[in-house]
Amino acid sequence: MLTKVYTASIQGIDAFPVTIETDGGNGSTFSIVGLPDTAVKESYQRMVAAVTHTGLTFPHRRTIINLAPADIKKEGAAFDLPMAIGVLSAHEMIPADNLSDYMMLGELSLDGSVLPVKGALPMAVKAREMGFRRLIVPEANVTEAAVVNRIEVFGVKNLAEAVSLIGNASDLQPVRINTREIFAADAASFDFDFSEVKGQDAVKRAFEVACAGGHNILMIGPPGAGKSMMAKRIPSILPPLSLGEALETTKIHSVAGKLTRGSMLMTRRPFRTPHHTVSPVALVGGGTNPMPGEISLAHNGVLFLDEFPEFPRTVLEVLRQPIEDRVITVARAKYTVNYPASFMLVASMNPCPCGYYGHPSKPCTCPPGAVTRYMNRISGPLLDRIDLQVEIQPVSFDDMADTTPAESSLKIRERVMAARGVQQLRFKDEKGIYCNAQMNSRLLHKYAWPDEAGLAKLKDRMTKLNMSARAFDRILRVARTIADLDGSPDVRVDHISEAIGYRSLDRGNYGKIY
Repeated sequence: MLTKVYTASIQGIDAFPVTIETDGGNGSTFSIVGLPDTAVKESYQRMVAAVTHTGLTFPHRRTIINLAPADIKKEGAAFDLPMAIGVLSAHEMIPADNLSDYMMLGELSLDGSVLPVKGALPMAVKAREMGFRRLIVPEANVTEAAVVNRIEVFGVKNLAEAVSLIGNASDLQPVRINTREIFAADAASFDFDFSEVKGQDAVKRAFEVACAGGHNILMIGPPGAGKSMMAKRIPSILPPLSLGEALETTKIHSVAGKLTRGSMLMTRRPFRTPHHTVSPVALVGGGTNPMPGEISLAHNGVLFLDEFPEFPRTVLEVLRQPIEDRVITVARAKYTVNYPASFMLVASMNPCPCGYYGHPSKPCTCPPGAVTRYMNRISGPLLDRIDLQVEIQPVSFDDMADTTPAESSLKIRERVMAARGVQQLRFKDEKGIYCNAQMNSRLLHKYAWPDEAGLAKLKDRMTKLNMSARAFDRILRVARTIADLDGSPDVRVDHISEAIGYRSLDRGNYGKIY
């Protein structure tokens, strides 16, 4: 008997449908075709043990399983459950009448338990797109998949529950998730708050501007100035995720296997902090079995690179293209996948190897030329792509001893969200543009062109500092954000002046005295 069971597999961060065609007949051979990898081929032993421990008898008769489409490689153990159902239905051990209503996925343990798999959310999205009424997933993945509405999602503990459900002999109920309640419960809960940061008002202002427009920011300052401490508080002033952003972000983390058991939608923007020993593949994604890298895991959130110059140059240079295009294409001999990479880059660094160049009280002990060599670890094209470059000085004793509460993250976030609201209205008819940092040249001329005084100021500073055309665009984007925070429809000279002030490393003489 020929039966068809429906499942899905992952390509990039999206799922594609896979039909498991199973033909049973007389004989004793068992084969799996359709470009299965080793994990799929080994499923035979798992299926035999799981079916036996379920109380059924595995049919040791001629069985051919075809994984269609047959020209795409099938990887992973998520095909175990649908293949087992296919084998049992092909040999008429369970009814096959309702199989067309279901899409299913899950890895089988030898005792018949259904183990969690990666990518349950994108598979649920694909099942709904294809019009399936029901989806069977491992119990550990059910809350993740159930955030997709208009489809009944069932979480099964073992193969026996799946068999009973398909045979209409189960009282198992579909799981339903109220996404609005999830967002309301966790929208403003953070572990860190800017009210705990003493002093550093200028740096807080730079963070506010960066978050309001989605701009990249680099902090340069001595050890102990508070660079990492303030960076950890950035998520507390970023706008909350929209439902669409939350679904896309959760899909990426689901595919990468980063969601914890029982996870639902991600309600907070991701904050990724890879160590400076990270490899290029770990940063951009890829590998033998392609997986999203750190820049994709930071999609719709923050990628924080502490000790920026300590990252290998080969690692830093791979950031240049995704910073501009907000997508990363991983092309290998056997596959090509696209991963979204719209992140806000936050980086921090010491001004020199010893850390005290420019310190108000501690002398720099670096030899001549060391500061320049240290800065040259970061290429000019990469620095050009960082909108705000801010110098940080140590906090004074008076500021540290001040017991007056600083401005809270909630108040800063309100101003950031107001500015983002202006940008949403501005770009409502622009596809793929959501904040000022994403504006192209056409939009810069339309929305961010300064008045005559501002243009004259910008020309003067660009001529004296020999800035690049990319720096010109970055200054206009930041100035537009400052104007939005100021509630101004026009970009004025004071907005341009503040934006130019955030280009510390464009002054041309940084570290030259060394």
